[in-house]
Amino acid sequence: MDRNDKKKQIMRAVEQLAAGRKLSEITLDEVIKNAKIGKGTIYNYFENKEDLFFEVAASGFDELCTILEQKVPNDVSFTEKINKTYFYIVRFFARRRQLLQIMQTQTSYTYWAKGKFRERWISRRRNLINALSNTLSEGVAEGVIRPDLSTEFLAASLLGMLRAYVTDTDISSDSMQDGELLIDLFLKGACTVDNQFTANCREALQVDG
Repeated sequence: MDRNDKKKQIMRAVEQLAAGRKLSEITLDEVIKNAKIGKGTIYNYFENKEDLFFEVAASGFDELCTILEQKVPNDVSFTEKINKTYFYIVRFFARRRQLLQIMQTQTSYTYWAKGKFRERWISRRRNLINALSNTLSEGVAEGVIRPDLSTEFLAASLLGMLRAYVTDTDISSDSMQDGELLIDLFLKGACTVDNQFTANCREALQVDG
């Protein structure tokens, strides 16, 4: 078996074991048994349990970047591109709920972590944020997205909304029409608006004192 295939086999074993369980409850012996590998084989690919779980979580960003690169066409309007981006991200999370759970757990852990894991996590996550940011930049160029907002901020916000949508909704991977409302709400918040309207909103949100 190819080295990369063996590594993916181990990582998929973790994903399967995570169904309805906390990562802290999963042992390396269980992973080894589920992956059908020798006891020492796992250390040919990962330093320890922490490194293994990190790689499983970070692989979600890598896979999403690959899907968006391969599936979302470049020669279409921004509106069509952002809707296809929504579709593939939500479908990925809906089909890989255990991986989404692992990613969310790792995000919470990495928030407090220091050193190499935090740096590696930010780097892998940044690749996906950049991919979404590039799409949103096209919306700015077309005059659809407000130029006064950071596309990186919008990308992170959209990704969070899509994750929450899948987590909080009993959604199937083949029925996601309701999610179109989410994109509509996102775009209405990010689209260009009348300056006076924006000023009025800001004034209404101010707190006295």
